[in-house]
Amino acid sequence: MTKKSPWFALAIVILILPALAAGQNAKRVPTVEDLLALKSAGGPKISPDGGRVAYTVTETDLKQDAYVTQIWLAEVASGRTFQLTQGDKSCSGPEWSPDGKWIAFTSSRVGDKSQIFVINPAGGEAIRLTNAETAVDGFKWAADGKTIAFAASEPAPKAVKDRKDSFGDYEVVRKEYTFNHIWTFDVADALKTPQAGKQRTKGRDYTVGPFSWAPDGRRIAFSATVNADLIQGGTADIYVLNMADDAVKKIVAQPGPDSSPQWSPDGTRITFSSALGNANYFASNTRLALVSADGGPVQALTNGFDENAGFVAWTPDGIYFSAQQKTAAHLFRLDPGSLKIWRVTSPDAFIGGSFTFSRNGMRMAFSSASPTTLSEICVTDGDFHPRALTDMTAQAKDFVLGTREVIAWKSADGTVIEGVLIKPADFASGKKYALLCIIHGGPTGVDLPALLSPDARNYPSDIWAARGALILKVNYRGSAGYGEKFRRLNYRNLGVGDAWDVLAGVDYLVKKGWVDPARVGCMGWSQGGYISAFLTTSSDKFKAISVGAGISNWATYYYNTDITPFTVNYLGANPADDPKIYELTSPMTYIKKAKTPTLIQHGELDRRVPIPNAYELRQGLEDRGVPVEMIVYKGYGHGITKPKSMRAVMQHNLAWFGHYIFGDPKPDLTAPAAPAK
Repeated sequence: MTKKSPWFALAIVILILPALAAGQNAKRVPTVEDLLALKSAGGPKISPDGGRVAYTVTETDLKQDAYVTQIWLAEVASGRTFQLTQGDKSCSGPEWSPDGKWIAFTSSRVGDKSQIFVINPAGGEAIRLTNAETAVDGFKWAADGKTIAFAASEPAPKAVKDRKDSFGDYEVVRKEYTFNHIWTFDVADALKTPQAGKQRTKGRDYTVGPFSWAPDGRRIAFSATVNADLIQGGTADIYVLNMADDAVKKIVAQPGPDSSPQWSPDGTRITFSSALGNANYFASNTRLALVSADGGPVQALTNGFDENAGFVAWTPDGIYFSAQQKTAAHLFRLDPGSLKIWRVTSPDAFIGGSFTFSRNGMRMAFSSASPTTLSEICVTDGDFHPRALTDMTAQAKDFVLGTREVIAWKSADGTVIEGVLIKPADFASGKKYALLCIIHGGPTGVDLPALLSPDARNYPSDIWAARGALILKVNYRGSAGYGEKFRRLNYRNLGVGDAWDVLAGVDYLVKKGWVDPARVGCMGWSQGGYISAFLTTSSDKFKAISVGAGISNWATYYYNTDITPFTVNYLGANPADDPKIYELTSPMTYIKKAKTPTLIQHGELDRRVPIPNAYELRQGLEDRGVPVEMIVYKGYGHGITKPKSMRAVMQHNLAWFGHYIFGDPKPDLTAPAAPAK
């Protein structure tokens, strides 16, 4: 063997170092742990002078098995960002004092009960302002900054406490409610010692919802329902509280919900969200309406706008509101005199929300996401030229992620349906892929082409895309963003029309030559779980399905859910009066046709879609020899809200579709692989 020169060794090093560097910088497929660890920014609130933006960052704390939210601050001029609050307990809902000297927020950091705190935006320790007997449920600064109003429930009467001592704890259904009311306190006093607050509204005639101060601080407008039961949402009316004597006057009373009142800058009028007298309002447009602060005729403001309008601000330029526009989300300006509406944000595909204005209305902060970015906190001045203050997207810089695009196809009845298609990063049009359909809830939800959207923590799209699957998120009939007529297309047509839309989307991609029809799966949560259940019992096009918190029998659902009006709104009657429509739209009607291996996931304490729906579907499938697994997540209601259980949801779905779509060994769902330490 000949002896090598030093130059030969140096050459080897020169060749190896770039390779090592490339390996260190190589992108990788995100893992379940990566998805769990993602931080998210939201809830921006711009300071009165427009110089700073408070916002929240939520991150995973596996030690506590919780998602913890803290308040951050961004300086608009410099772009500097820093964390303002600290600790194991969440701090949320930041609100600037009118002079910009304080940021108030709610937290259960003391005593495990939500209270109001303030912190100096320059930093330092937070100061507790309230010691309310019950948890604080929202608050607002008065315009002069001297007073804060908050909502909280009245304490349980002594008789109820005594009853518990003698007879244990029980509840008479739809007889016993807690009622929220408005309380106020002086900020100067609270800075010295926490305040219980002065109760301003009382009694059991209504429970207070959203509220706002009049500009002069002499009145508070609020909406209220007859009680806190979700079935009473349609009873929401508008009231005005006089601060001088605590007198309350109802100024809007009509069928359907009227809520979230906001004052005009001169304090003479109030705008609010309204169903405009429509008692069957679930699938109808929510409009902005106007009424005199003293009551009187109600004027509709957004009849000419075919989508739900969400109030943002009332400035000298007009009323600003946000709304979906298909798979985009925009800000609009309304002239309350002429009722003319302009779109403020651009381009057409813009996805924005949580808009907030400086005092003079010249600067705006908001959150925005896109197919290539996570949700970021942004600002703009004058004409719309947004600038990001955060860089949450940096978390994903090393990930191999699929591309997002919006596609459209025609359903069985000719209706045009849109969806978000996620393609593998190395997509090739000449190759056939597996296809996984993910169906959103609602039904008035909507899927947007945003990077790593929230459903990634139930259904990890990008992990599947990296394995060679297309992901189709279907904005089926009934989805928000497409106008009231589209939203009502599943009236007395639930499941049936929804299935047309999903199946037509599958056929569209198969005909394009992109999909292997033998490897198609479907999944969804809530309404998406219901549609998945409908497909598992009525179609043979799917290799595997996952049903998350899904309805299997509308009659069972109607008699058990906490929102019975929902069913009547969409099906037109209760099951005793019209059993045929309940039969037509229920997955269990078609159970004899079921062949598709089905995973059922459900929260143990779900009241929105009570768990008997899951057991009914499971037993029906088992009776017919269809492969089925049912997993009950202990201690949860309709959603899975803690990271360790979210890890389980993802792992169970990955294992299920891994076996049936990708050919992995059959999983033992009782023993998932332990996460890497």
